[in-house]
Amino acid sequence: MNIGETSRASGVSVKMIRYYESIRLIKSPLRTESGYRVYSDNDVHTLRFISQARDLGFSVEQMEDLLALWRDRSRASGDVKAIALQHIDALQEKARALQAMSDTLQHLADHCQGDDRPECPIIEGFASAVAPEAKKRQPRFGVTGIDPRAHSH
Repeated sequence: MNIGETSRASGVSVKMIRYYESIRLIKSPLRTESGYRVYSDNDVHTLRFISQARDLGFSVEQMEDLLALWRDRSRASGDVKAIALQHIDALQEKARALQAMSDTLQHLADHCQGDDRPECPIIEGFASAVAPEAKKRQPRFGVTGIDPRAHSH
């Protein structure tokens, strides 16, 4: 099947199929005499595998590892699980970071009157942001260094 048919069958855009080919995540397909790519059902299956891994947020490097394990019939499931658990840890860390950003913005929004006055804690908060090098020296939990979760009852 050609690249358009492969795209429709796999749910992966033509652009992404070409990209995956260029980074060698998928093997280069056979070509017709006129140079058109010809994909197999196995290629479609591989693209679906990649799409699912990508939808779950795996990096290209992780997808390479997962593809190698998928193709290796003598693989140990523990190797696959280790990659998944490592990825879960990274996703949970990102979720914590996003929650912290949301909490900060919510705090600022809660203190903004949202009326016709020019004073706005949101803008003031952004304007008084600390330089990146100074952030590294600040305690992890704001100015006080106190983890608010440790003091909640």
